[in-house]
Amino acid sequence: MNDNISPKYQMKLIKEVGEAIWNEYKSYKDVRFYIDKWHDEGQDWNINAYWQNFQIISKGNGDIDLSSTLHNMNGEILIKMAIDLGVNTPDFIPSIPIFKNEIKSDYSTASATLEKAFKQIETHPDIAVGLVNSALESIIKEIIKDERITTEFKSKKTLYDLASDLLKEFQLFPKSDMPKEIKTIGSSLLAVSQSIEKLRSEKTTVHGKTSDDYVIQDSLYTYFIVNSVATVGLFLISFYKNKFPKPESEKITNDDLPF
Repeated sequence: MNDNISPKYQMKLIKEVGEAIWNEYKSYKDVRFYIDKWHDEGQDWNINAYWQNFQIISKGNGDIDLSSTLHNMNGEILIKMAIDLGVNTPDFIPSIPIFKNEIKSDYSTASATLEKAFKQIETHPDIAVGLVNSALESIIKEIIKDERITTEFKSKKTLYDLASDLLKEFQLFPKSDMPKEIKTIGSSLLAVSQSIEKLRSEKTTVHGKTSDDYVIQDSLYTYFIVNSVATVGLFLISFYKNKFPKPESEKITNDDLPF
């Protein structure tokens, strides 16, 4: 990943990550504790050499020099740290910053669930998959609750059935007067929703697993899944807002004033 991150982008990211760390922890002591949790070191006895994933640099008084320390990290660690701190990384997870802003006000449950998912991507990739599945479910449920939607809302439905109901409501799948290419996109959206739900049910620890069962452990797959959820979620929200715009608030004119 480091080879794909330009020096210019790393400089920008280091500044934003540094600011986020100080805003979060506010003291040299706690900042050092946080950085220590990312630091890894050891002895390679095969070549009899000491190694560390980055160097922690201190000032003359012993306090951590955060800026210099961040500049010692490779791009992969910086990206992971940015995600942990909630710093936007649009060059690597392009849909997510827009998605986060879009759902913050009208889809608060999904927004909170998504934030929890971000914090689990690196440490518990499978849990993050389960959480983004729940976030997408929450978004679709909120849309279907709109009284203008003819589909009956049922809280116990899971992602695949919810997505199927909504796509039918939007006349994107399976029967519609849309061109077949559009219906193919609708079918693909349903397939993506089904796959996310199956991953959550069969490839995570949400349900009981044995030692022989496959569980998602590589965060690379989770980044892809999270991005997929963000893309599908953004499309559904945008289509909903276009097809069912919010009623304009009644405007108060001077004639309406009681004085």
